[in-house]
Amino acid sequence: MPDKQFSDPRLASLYDLGNAGSEDRDFYLALAPEAPIDILDLGCGTGLLCHAYAKAGHRVVGVDPAAAMLDMARRGDPHDQVRWIQATAEAFETSNRFDLIIMTGHAFQVLLSDEQVSQTLNRMASLLTPNGYAVFESRNPRIDWDRIWAREYTMTTPSGTVHAKRRLTETSQAPDYLSFAWDYHFDDQVLTSDSTLRFLSHEEILDAAKPVGLELVELLGDWDGSEFDPSSSKEMIFKFRHSSSLDRQV
Repeated sequence: MPDKQFSDPRLASLYDLGNAGSEDRDFYLALAPEAPIDILDLGCGTGLLCHAYAKAGHRVVGVDPAAAMLDMARRGDPHDQVRWIQATAEAFETSNRFDLIIMTGHAFQVLLSDEQVSQTLNRMASLLTPNGYAVFESRNPRIDWDRIWAREYTMTTPSGTVHAKRRLTETSQAPDYLSFAWDYHFDDQVLTSDSTLRFLSHEEILDAAKPVGLELVELLGDWDGSEFDPSSSKEMIFKFRHSSSLDRQV
């Protein structure tokens, strides 16, 4: 089941207010050429990227397991330019193939088991066109996330002020997992959303991608396009193509 911050309509309505950064969105938007292509957004959330891709003329499918997030996405798509589908990344099925498959917002880290990771990567590989790309990011586990994870901010919404605070809730799990909670303080109630993320290393992700036919094209360490440094980069931004497409270019 999706975390409450995605599944609860009241919390879903806050998502874009609390995630106002544009560097990652600009990066993903720049991946699409001017000519129309087929794009799949796995874990599309409120659909901001899908809306932008569709506005640029691309054919877009947005997939998310949380109905509340898809409701928000549909409200921003009054002309039905995007095909919205409720499903997890690993369970999504279609006969279509895509020139670009993305998974943003660190959604890859909600895949908590080896099976989920393998199934999702396999789904990406199977849905790519011969020259298509699969692109997603994950946080570098070598960064001390325990130390810097706490965060809080205040949002002004049409219905009043909301204070959000993120705190760690679990320290005894295996080292590649991190559990935390968001507390949302409304005027009339406090809503808490509990979450767990998995922090795989770049080597582990590459090892999982190879058996399903994904070959790394590029690994970046930041949204400005800088090279990934295992010791200092916070981001691990992967760009894959299907191995068969690379073989044909040799």
